[in-house]
Parts: sequence; C-alpha cells; structure tokens
Amino acid sequence: MLYQAYQFQSDLISPLRMAAQHLSAALWLRETEGSVMRKLAAACDVVSRLRLTHTRPPYQIHGVAVGDGEYPVTEEAVLTLPFGTLLRFRKDGAEPQPKVLLVAPLSGHFATLLRETARTLLQDHDVYITDWHNARDVPLRHGAFSLDDYISYMIRFTEAVGPGSHMVAVCQPCVAALAATAIMAEDDNPAQPRSLTLMAGPVDCRVNPTEVNKLATSKPIDWFERNLISHVPFPHAGMMRRVYPGFVQLTAFMSMNPERHKQSFRHIYDHLLAGRTEEAGVIQAFYEEYLAVNDLPAEFYLETVEKVFQTYDLPRGVLTWNGRTVNPAAIRRTALMTVEGERDDICSVGQTVAAQDLCRSVRPYMKTHHVQTGVGHYGVFSGRRWNQQIYPRVRDMIHASSD
Repeated sequence: MLYQAYQFQSDLISPLRMAAQHLSAALWLRETEGSVMRKLAAACDVVSRLRLTHTRPPYQIHGVAVGDGEYPVTEEAVLTLPFGTLLRFRKDGAEPQPKVLLVAPLSGHFATLLRETARTLLQDHDVYITDWHNARDVPLRHGAFSLDDYISYMIRFTEAVGPGSHMVAVCQPCVAALAATAIMAEDDNPAQPRSLTLMAGPVDCRVNPTEVNKLATSKPIDWFERNLISHVPFPHAGMMRRVYPGFVQLTAFMSMNPERHKQSFRHIYDHLLAGRTEEAGVIQAFYEEYLAVNDLPAEFYLETVEKVFQTYDLPRGVLTWNGRTVNPAAIRRTALMTVEGERDDICSVGQTVAAQDLCRSVRPYMKTHHVQTGVGHYGVFSGRRWNQQIYPRVRDMIHASSD
C-alpha cells in the first residue's frame, strides 16, 4: 500500500502545486523588489518546487569545446533495451577520440546525475552513457531485472560501443562494471575494455563501513523486502511491477540532513525576494535533478543490498553471474584506476581501492589509485576538484591505455 498511498497524496496536492506555479509566473515580473506581491511570488515558486518528478530531466549538453573548436552535441540512442538505453553524445565533425562508456548508478536517480561528468569527459573522449529507464514505466511483459541482468547489460553495452573502448563506473555500478570486465576477460571477448576506472564504488564494504553500510546490515534482507518493496499502481505502464520506489530512497537521503534541505529552500525564497535570480537558479537546478526519482526493479535492489552490502560476495570470491563465479583475476589486459574521496561518507576510503588486490593479474604499471583530498562523495565526479584535479588523471590514464 506504500506506493498507492504516495500516489494518492501526490494526486491530491498536484492542483495546489500547479496553481502555485502559475501564480508565481503571473506575479513575478509585474512587481518590484520587496513588495508583498514579490513575497507571494517567491513563496509560490518554493511551494511549486516541493514536488517529486518521475521522468528523466534533459542532459542539456548542446555543445563542447575540443581544442580550438566548438562542436555541437547530439544525443544518439545506440542500443535500446527494456530497462536501459545506451546513449551516445555525438560530437558532429570532431576527430576520432577514445570511446568511453560512462556507467551511471541505478540507485534512485536518473543518469543525468552524471551530466557534469559526461560534459567534462566529452572534451577529450567519445562518450556513451547507460541511460537507465524508470522501472515503473517498464511493462511486466519484459520480465524481471536482477543484478545478473545488470551485468549482462554492461556486457551488451560494451560490445555495442565496440573494441578499444574504456569504461568509467561511478558509485554503485563499480561492482557490476568490475564483474562484467572480468567475465569479458575470461571469455577473451574482443570488446573487453582497455581500461576500467572505478570511482567511489562499494567494491568491499567491509572496509571502513559508513552509516549507509551499517544501515544495510542492520536488518535481514527479508525486512527490506517486506517494508521497502511496493507494487507500481495504476495507471503507470509498469503497473503491478515490484519496485523499490525512488521516493523511498530520496526520503532516506534527505532524512540524513533535513536542516540543510530546509535551508536550501529558504535560500531560494530569499534570493528570489531580493531579485538574485541567478543565485536562486543554481539551487533550483540542483533540486530539479535531486527531486527527479527513478524506481528500481525489486530484484536488482534486493540482490544489490544482499550481495554487495551484506554478504560482500565480490571481495569474498563468491559472486556469480548466471551461475558462473566472477573471477577478477581473469583481467589481464585492462588497465585499472580507482578513485576515492577523502571525505566520502557514502563510500569511504578503502572500499574502492580494494579492486586493486582483486585484480591481481593486472601488472603494477597498469594500475593507478588516487585519493582526492577535501572532497566528499559527489565531489569525486562533479565540481571544481573533479574538473581540475581528478579528471586530468583519468584522462591521462585512458589516453595512455589507448595506444
């Protein structure tokens, strides 16, 4: 009944939010700074934004500078499967560059969360991204989507990108990316990536467990299934599909620091009231992305919680894919880079670098590890330090592995 209750509440207050949105737009330009009407317009704007959306926001990557030139960017669907699309950011007219598959998390938000990561990579690479679909929009006839299926998607997407590609995985998919690379290496798949970059991912959650890790181990897996899994209600295309709702994940994240979010919306109001629309726009853009939620298939969510965060299958050497044991030691020709953030409170220092020991057949000169000082989880793949300090190292490793 959890999803049904959420849907009822959302439908009930939707007219109020729509009215607030239209009223804010109608009042805003006609009144001067500090007036009562300006205050009402700012308040209506805040009210209209206190909502969740369930469709992917646009990437808004329209062009990129490459060397001395500026190239338009168009989105191209290379391979579309029921639960995800392999999307390419095509740079029309640009010279060939190393192909990079950017693996986005399937963890409650859309792949657009990596918009800045993709935009930065585009300067020097031909970038593809795993554009995950909202499970509530996937009809039941397409069946379940498990961790095995996720790994299979990684293999199919990498094959679609083609030989000589590079894989960059951010956060949650690091385990699946490593598993897919190991399977492709063991099969001597010609499309196995030339390099694998794992950024702030939970390869071994036994190392320096965070509050997120402790929460995952505080209850048995059947508790997660009983309390967090819901059926998609009518009228969505995925009606009756079992999902872990994105709004539940978002609620958990926001409850970790509710005062910060309340202050952020207060700042939106204050900036609009003072006419500082650009400053308000920065916060508004963040919450447009943050409040766009993506439901996860129940099978994938439960298996990830159990195998990655509770029983640590990959570092223990017991992770399987379609009944076959995943062997990271099979990786020999793929260069490996791991990146961690010093202040990461979601995936702490030590959890991602554990991949270096698992990939014991990769020669030392093909391995790189970087800990970025002064950044938390999101700073590993977005923001100033990502652009100025982390990305140049990732770029250099990819280009060195392309020769």
